[in-house]
Amino acid sequence: MHPKKLVIASRESALAMWQAEHIRSRLQTLYPDCEVSILGMTTRGDQILDRTLSKIGGKGLFIKELEQALQDGRADLAVHSMKDVPMALPEGFTLAAVSERANPFDAFVANDFERLEDLPAGAVVGTSSLRREAQLRARYPHLQVRPLRGNVQTRLAKLDAGEYQAVILAAAGLQRLGLDGRIRQILSPADSLPAAGQGALGIEIAAGRYDLLEILNPLNHPLSNACVTAERALARALGGSCQVPLAAYCTEGEGLLTLHGLVGHPDGSVILQASAQAPLAYADALGRAVAKKLADDGAQEVIEAVLAEQAT
Repeated sequence: MHPKKLVIASRESALAMWQAEHIRSRLQTLYPDCEVSILGMTTRGDQILDRTLSKIGGKGLFIKELEQALQDGRADLAVHSMKDVPMALPEGFTLAAVSERANPFDAFVANDFERLEDLPAGAVVGTSSLRREAQLRARYPHLQVRPLRGNVQTRLAKLDAGEYQAVILAAAGLQRLGLDGRIRQILSPADSLPAAGQGALGIEIAAGRYDLLEILNPLNHPLSNACVTAERALARALGGSCQVPLAAYCTEGEGLLTLHGLVGHPDGSVILQASAQAPLAYADALGRAVAKKLADDGAQEVIEAVLAEQAT
């Protein structure tokens, strides 16, 4: 029996609404008799724009209100960018599906420069991510990296107003909003290793809603799910959050997953990297194995130092 009605909880930003509409469209194709609606919500993460995420409590601020709607029955499912989902979901919630991943990489956006390496000394680059900041500072120490919050349109407006010479954004977000034309360069993993789950959408439900698992299963993309599982396992093992510069990117070839992980200091003074391979069925173990390699190289000490600095 398919449901007659489904409600999707979503943030109200243009990108979040695009993502919710995308899942809504897929559900309506699968279940033409089902009425699928979207419950738009404003989260604390959307409201507090004058401080970086690492200072105000992290990525969970973007999904707390959506989870409340799942809990009290106002919504059946919530759609998230996987890179915004905390590595450990609160008790009572589960991921029902991970959709096929879009572009997982970061994008360089500028008005006067074609490539990141073209920026002159002292140029100001905006990013909201400590992960991007650490890698930028390590590879391009002559640049100034400054915080940049707000939705995609707000960030582009600040670039256009001349507050920044360039900004780094997730390529998938720009492409989903039809803003491909703003992208000057897709950054390679060597320049900017992506965040865990970047480019993939996740569908969250209340843990007791077993009726939804079968309904949502056709939206799950097993390979994307395996890669995201490995990346999130790595981040979880190291206590990863937006308060720590941590990157994880997994690919597949000939039945093997290859996972690359990175931990750094926001000032770029320390960058630790590790990688490993495993069959698809061992995605979670692969994440933990690469996390252990990074920990053996001193990742835990770097993370503790970063958190201690933020607490002062």
